[in-house]
Amino acid sequence: MLQKVAYDDEMQEEGQSNLLRPMYYWELLKRRIFYFVIPFVLIASAGIGTALVWPPTYLSEGKILVQSQQIPTELVRPTVTNAAQERIQVIEQRTMTRENMLAIIDKFQLFPNQRNLMSVTQLVDLMKKKAKIASLAQPLAFSRRSENPTIVFTVGFEDSDPAIAARVANELVTRILNEDLRDRTSRATDTTKFLNREMQRLQAENAAIDVKIAEAKQAQMKPASANGADQLAQMRAEYSQKSAVYSEKHPLMKTLKRQMDAVEKLAAPSVGSDGVGLEALQSQQETIQKNIEIASAKFAAAQLGEALEKNQQSEKLEVIEQPTVPQEPIKPDRRKIIGMSLLLALAAGGGLIFLLEMLDSTIRRSDDIYSLIDSQLVVSVPYIATKDEQLRSKRRLRILIFVAVPALLVFLGLVFFLMPPLDLMIAKARVGLFR
Repeated sequence: MLQKVAYDDEMQEEGQSNLLRPMYYWELLKRRIFYFVIPFVLIASAGIGTALVWPPTYLSEGKILVQSQQIPTELVRPTVTNAAQERIQVIEQRTMTRENMLAIIDKFQLFPNQRNLMSVTQLVDLMKKKAKIASLAQPLAFSRRSENPTIVFTVGFEDSDPAIAARVANELVTRILNEDLRDRTSRATDTTKFLNREMQRLQAENAAIDVKIAEAKQAQMKPASANGADQLAQMRAEYSQKSAVYSEKHPLMKTLKRQMDAVEKLAAPSVGSDGVGLEALQSQQETIQKNIEIASAKFAAAQLGEALEKNQQSEKLEVIEQPTVPQEPIKPDRRKIIGMSLLLALAAGGGLIFLLEMLDSTIRRSDDIYSLIDSQLVVSVPYIATKDEQLRSKRRLRILIFVAVPALLVFLGLVFFLMPPLDLMIAKARVGLFR
């Protein structure tokens, strides 16, 4: 039986391989065109259809600046001294709590298609996945404080609806600002309350020492009468005289009152009520008074710090870029998907052709004959196509047309229904929206 053989004496004389001949690939493609077209059309159509049908995802982001304290710290020191990065992490964890996520989901009616298919925990996880809070990699160059640098972080949200993405992103920004203000004010208030309690404790201890000192002094005195009535009358006269000048809440009046009470309670000459000497009591009182002065200074500084936080004049978060409705989706990248699908279709079609060619043992070229017999016995005979071969060639052409035409119609239909109008694409291209 005769077969068509590509007899290439010139190539054999020059010592060149068939793989270096462009016509070798062209003949191979013509002979196995269907094995290339079918996988190419299927894979390319699937990739292009996926790129066109894939719903877009929009990201709306806002930027928040951690602004340093405007009033010099030498004049008023802030009560909250945590590093900005640490506070941002704490605020992020508090903002991303289950209750906050569910509240935002219910407020904006997010994920309507997934609510009946997913549990509450899965909805919260999906919400956290779509919410984006990230600090910029580098601190701002104008930051003066290396231990607490001024930084910027972004807050965003992803959704298929750009308007919803913008509204949810603004809600997250608002909640973060409110949480930061509440956290700083709460810490400053707690510090002031603590120092106030400490001052009250020290003042109570000082009052108790005053009573003990009065009792110790009375024990050392030698009254003119046995019951000390003269001394008590003298103290009462002094109290009545000074009450005309000072109010009852004055520290001096309070001290005289405590001393008179101690004289009245004193039954017999003795040392202090708990056995402590007068000098020791006076030394304790001096120490307590110094602690009261220190605590009073700290309390005043804490009150200034609290006022600083409530008036938002300390380090605070400031929105420098409000979340807006995005104009272009961040994914999918349709051009990349289409390009990758075309490359994959080419690789699949070409790979199938070469695989079939490697598995095919049919003699088609002179190299195949030379591997079997002596090259001197081979002569060139013109190839004569039979009627069956002509019919097969026409049948292949009809099948190719039958497959290519519907695929082309499907592709044009997808382009017509899913792609934006041509005039809109041209207008976007003119103003530079396609980047």
